[in-house]
Amino acid sequence: MKASRIAAAGAVSGIAVLALSAPAFAHVSVQPEGTAAKGGYATVNFKVPNERDNASTTKLEINFPADHPLASVMPQPVPGWKAEVTKSKLDKPLDAHGKQLTEVVSKVTWTAEGKGVEPGYFQKFPVSVGALPEDADELVFKAIQTYSNKEVVRWIEVPQEGQEEPETPAPVLKLSAAEDDAHGASGAKASDDTEAAAQNTAADTASDSGSGSGDSSDTTARVLGVVGIVVGAAGVAYGVLAGRRRNTGASA
Repeated sequence: MKASRIAAAGAVSGIAVLALSAPAFAHVSVQPEGTAAKGGYATVNFKVPNERDNASTTKLEINFPADHPLASVMPQPVPGWKAEVTKSKLDKPLDAHGKQLTEVVSKVTWTAEGKGVEPGYFQKFPVSVGALPEDADELVFKAIQTYSNKEVVRWIEVPQEGQEEPETPAPVLKLSAAEDDAHGASGAKASDDTEAAAQNTAADTASDSGSGSGDSSDTTARVLGVVGIVVGAAGVAYGVLAGRRRNTGASA
């Protein structure tokens, strides 16, 4: 009997621990595709798991950091979801590739056009962002998740270093060290580099094509030269033989 009670108590304790720790494993998070370098551009995925057994996730709101406004925010289309981009005025204009921006994207909202994220599934929402700040090690995106039963979960608590993870932590994007090709106006530089590479490739192709034609012409000229030499030698030999015959006939 005592053993049964101990086992039952252990099972209840285990369930309680799992219940308390569940949010830490199933919260809205953000991860880059590859790296998110300071001063560069990146594609990041907001991963949204469904934590409920009796409802689907039908709406997601991602708020972009106001302390580090991003000049470029472009959500990738997600089948079954409608994306709405909200912009806000800036107190101080933002310089981007020589242009002064007075407003930037402050929020992106995805709304399910069907069932949404059903129980037991998750969904990724990709967004292209940049240029990433050079004076920060991370970016905090506050998220709001809405379920089909009208329940709203606010993932807005900012994790603090050295402290336990909050119950509803906000998605945090860690930034890596700046890269040579992703520093400062990396978007324009990357575009220029891409265009230059395309031009160089075209030039190389034309050069290779011209070189091939030159090689072909050289080969033809060489063949004709050899043929000319052979024909000339044959003509000289024929002339010599003919001369000898004439000299022999005259002697007779």
